[in-house]
Amino acid sequence: MAKEVDIVALGELLIDFTEAGYGASGMKLFEQNPGGAPANLLTVASHMGFKTSFIGKVGNDMHGRFLKRTLEQEGIGTDSLIVDDSVFTTLAFVEIDKSGERNFSFARKPGADTQLKAEELNQELLKNCKIFHFGSLSLTDEPAKEATQEAVRIAGDAGAVISYDPNYRASLWPDPAAAVAAMKSMIPKVDVMKVSDEESLLLTGESDYESAADVLLSMGPQLVAITLGADGVLIATKEDKKVVSGYQVDAVDTTGAGDSFWGGFLSGFLTLNKNLDELSWDEICACAQQGNAVAALCVQKRGGIPAIPMKEEVEKMLK
Repeated sequence: MAKEVDIVALGELLIDFTEAGYGASGMKLFEQNPGGAPANLLTVASHMGFKTSFIGKVGNDMHGRFLKRTLEQEGIGTDSLIVDDSVFTTLAFVEIDKSGERNFSFARKPGADTQLKAEELNQELLKNCKIFHFGSLSLTDEPAKEATQEAVRIAGDAGAVISYDPNYRASLWPDPAAAVAAMKSMIPKVDVMKVSDEESLLLTGESDYESAADVLLSMGPQLVAITLGADGVLIATKEDKKVVSGYQVDAVDTTGAGDSFWGGFLSGFLTLNKNLDELSWDEICACAQQGNAVAALCVQKRGGIPAIPMKEEVEKMLK
């Protein structure tokens, strides 16, 4: 039976309060931006024409309702987004330095995203998706950690491609060792993974990206993508490795850049309509090039979801 949903993602859906200048009195202003890595990725896939759906939890508050409306406006299915009266929507405050890099402070003790329970999962949706994607922020706290592990099991058993993007946010973990152990625990269960340059070294203990890619591949995935910022991405399989160069643009805000890249990559994979092990090396690199184009467009605007380009913009950049 053909699967009806192209990508289902589970994880955090939150407000990124992003620096937005100063008020008349000299006080710093923050702009309410919808965010969360899995939602950023789904927005890319939705813009590229694919059917997407989100699994997670927000509070029944002004922010949660805003986030649900935002997903709906982006064409992302929200039937499995739970709106909970008992918890508040997770908030992240984002400072941006002169190079566009970010520092995070979270209001998440607990945040609604950490309170998703395994028994609340939509099992039919998980069994009916081509790709199931998750990140590591849903591994920081129970009950969301158990829910994430169960979702990976259900989707994997039903034949979905399992996609993983470990995001290290130091303030959300008791210490780096606990974070690394939890993030590494999921790698043997995934088919493809995207990781940032810094996180690849953190997870493997290696000092260069090619060695880090080898270690990650040895843990189980068929394909690893290590994002290298403006330099593009290192794509690695057991057969080959290559740095696919990025586009040189003026970055305003790198929020969502990695998510946008991976959304572009997975959209390219879906377009090919092949199994992972059927992809040629040229096809893999073309998927990475599309990811780079999406990310380059994304970083030229502020905010996560609002900065994600439309399909026509991506196609124009790829010409």
